Amino acid sequence: MSTKPTAYTTDPDQVNQILGARHGDPFSFLGLHSNPAGDGMVLRVFRPGTKAIFAVPEDGVPVEMEVLDKGGFYEAVFPEQNDRFEYRLQYQFGEELSDPQVDPYSFWQVLGDLDLHLFAEGSHRYLWKSLGAHPRELGGVTGISFAVWAPNAKRVSVVGDFNSWDGRVHPMRNINGVWEIFVPHIGTGEHYKFEIIGAGGNLFNKSDPFAFFSQHGTSTASITYDLDKYEWGDSDWMEKRASDDPYHGPMSVYEVHLGSWKRKFDDNYRFLSYLELADELLDYVCDMGYTHIELMPVAEFPFDGSWGYQVCGFFAPTSRFGSPDEFREFVDRCHQRGIGIIMDWVPAHFPKDAHGLARFDGTALYEHADPRQGEHTDWGTLIFNYGRNEVRNFLISNAMYWLKEFHIDGLRVDAVASMLYLDYSRKEGQWIPNQFGGRENIDAIEFLKQMNQVCYEENPGIMTIAEESTAFPGVSRPVDTGGLGFGFKWNMGWMNDSLSYMSHEPVHRKYHHGVATFSMIYAYHESYILVLSHDEVVHGKGSIVEKMPGDRWQQMANVRMFFAWMFAHPGKKLLFQGLDFGHAQEWKYNESIPWHLLDYSEHAGVQKLVRDLNRLYTSEPALNELDHEPGGFEWIDHSDAKHSLFSFIRRSRDGETIITIVNATPVPRMGYRLGVPTGGFYEEILNSDSELYGGSNVGSAGGIPAQDYDAHGRSHSIQVDIPPLSTVFFKLRAV
Repeated sequence: MSTKPTAYTTDPDQVNQILGARHGDPFSFLGLHSNPAGDGMVLRVFRPGTKAIFAVPEDGVPVEMEVLDKGGFYEAVFPEQNDRFEYRLQYQFGEELSDPQVDPYSFWQVLGDLDLHLFAEGSHRYLWKSLGAHPRELGGVTGISFAVWAPNAKRVSVVGDFNSWDGRVHPMRNINGVWEIFVPHIGTGEHYKFEIIGAGGNLFNKSDPFAFFSQHGTSTASITYDLDKYEWGDSDWMEKRASDDPYHGPMSVYEVHLGSWKRKFDDNYRFLSYLELADELLDYVCDMGYTHIELMPVAEFPFDGSWGYQVCGFFAPTSRFGSPDEFREFVDRCHQRGIGIIMDWVPAHFPKDAHGLARFDGTALYEHADPRQGEHTDWGTLIFNYGRNEVRNFLISNAMYWLKEFHIDGLRVDAVASMLYLDYSRKEGQWIPNQFGGRENIDAIEFLKQMNQVCYEENPGIMTIAEESTAFPGVSRPVDTGGLGFGFKWNMGWMNDSLSYMSHEPVHRKYHHGVATFSMIYAYHESYILVLSHDEVVHGKGSIVEKMPGDRWQQMANVRMFFAWMFAHPGKKLLFQGLDFGHAQEWKYNESIPWHLLDYSEHAGVQKLVRDLNRLYTSEPALNELDHEPGGFEWIDHSDAKHSLFSFIRRSRDGETIITIVNATPVPRMGYRLGVPTGGFYEEILNSDSELYGGSNVGSAGGIPAQDYDAHGRSHSIQVDIPPLSTVFFKLRAV
């Protein structure tokens, strides 16, 4: 039984604003309010496409609402009611009435004032718990709360499957520039976006900057998701991580691009899923002896050719490989098998895609308005405005999100140099100096310091790593001593110098001897990771094998010698996928790395060498404990340019000693006398020229005792046979 209460003619201008989706404050008009025309309460509802709407008050008697506009605007007056009361709505779209539903405009503000205050001052470390889309229960009603920052927008609505993507249905409440609404009776798996009337009056749709799950590619909707259901099984790892010392232990990192590591040839050449990678990739990494996997960016990105470095969904693991919880399971299973996860993180720039952050509310909100500050013309991307509290908060909370919600062990921050300098890759007149007339980006520097401080303070045992290619001082030094606060820095200088040296024909290397030894001059200025990354095998740079001179045998011998030299050199280690078996062609992001090469002995030999290097490196404290302290390294001879020979000592805290000899020519040096620190037996523990790896098997028959003959300014020496194009390790055993 329904009744029709007396209706009154409400403000037609506001009705028209609702009908045209131009009302800037819909909660002040829609829903239940005091009747301005007299006693009682008035209920206003707008739902286009309905034939009728019935209000169902607490007494359960349906009230058919008066149609004020056939576009879908309804009203009912309750003259006997003088205060708010509970009610439900029934919508009639065809012949059938819907079940009673809660009116979205019957709810009070969801966002807390403290959340808004912390966001405005840039200090909300857990911002993702407030903004975005969240399953909630309010007053016994389940639904999704939506919140988005768009301070210059004239109107914002959430649109999606649940309202036929009609921006008139769910316009949002504006609270100090943050727009919010609670939509009852919807759950996870809903596709949605925000429809925005921008500052200039133009209408457009944007994906949720805080979406936890998203489509990718040409489909760019955000997807509601519940992050609170996954049960972690890595408590032992997390507890151990909190007390670990990454500086004085082994770190051998396997850099991976998930889309090209391996593909399913028998299933349309598709990607492996997160769960398949948790089997196959994890098995490989454990077998090879790596300690960590570094993932090239997994935050959602639309264009495969960006390799993930042009992020649109900063809070969403890419759905290319599965759901957020499936990515969590991948991380979880890695931890349970003792493998840490480092993730490439990209706060340096973002793309101009229409659904992304660019001109989000019709203005330069996340980016600088002036392209001299706000655009990387080389990359066609936009630069974050690090001086804006809310933008800085967005990025810092994003870093925290991956560490907290996905148990990521480290963030490798991409393109730090581009953040540090206002004139990065710019000509005169294309950049704006800072307030002191300098080229340093003071806002970005302060952002990086704050990010590192917050991440380390809140997440014991994690690491942050800077990809920084300049001589900016103190990148990996604590903030309180004037540094940027990163834990580690990629050693780009070592990488460039070493590859340059290796590219020369061996007969010419003696003229470039200083290039090969230069890295030890600055080895302790930062806490370095030695890297041979994806950047060195793309864009015409050739594969690791193609970089090497000589015939095929010499090329592979050079690769083996170089890798072993890298593992002996102070610093943590990183190898890109495919390098560890001598990938012979440039990396292609849209193809699987060529696993079939392991059918050839020369590539299988390189792989076996890297496996043995990892095991040697991780098991010998002399090779990892003092990577960042001068006491862990001592030259024996760095001046034998004539023979392109290098020899040095690595030491542990307890004085364990490993001697390394590098021969960068194809000429074996038989009976070479090498000064050693003390008497004893020097066991040959690894030789890159071993026949096991595809070498010529020249060596010192497993080891040799020291003699009381002076050499290289030392009272003891050994006489060794040094193989061609090789690196050989000797460990001092007790006398």
